[in-house]
Amino acid sequence: VYDVTPFIDDHPGGDEVLLAAAGRDATNDFEDVGHSDSARELMNKFYIGEIDASTIPAKRPYIPPQQPSYNPDKTSDFVVKILQFLVPLLILGLAFAVRHYTKVE
Repeated sequence: VYDVTPFIDDHPGGDEVLLAAAGRDATNDFEDVGHSDSARELMNKFYIGEIDASTIPAKRPYIPPQQPSYNPDKTSDFVVKILQFLVPLLILGLAFAVRHYTKVE
């Protein structure tokens, strides 16, 4: 664990970089930047100790919320399927009836 608070004003990348990594493991962030050997030596000055691994809470796997297996509006699936079939037929029948009765002879 490192306390880089005294270095926050002097950090070449700005204080935002350090603040974004505060309170968490920033090892990957530090390594990805490709710091120089002198920067790695400077880190020794800010070292305050090791963290006890047993105190780190275990990550729980994400479990997505389950969707209800029922139709929320209580309409049965059978009624919905019948309506999906009958409504277009009724519209088609109505269109033919209007065309037939409004035909000019």
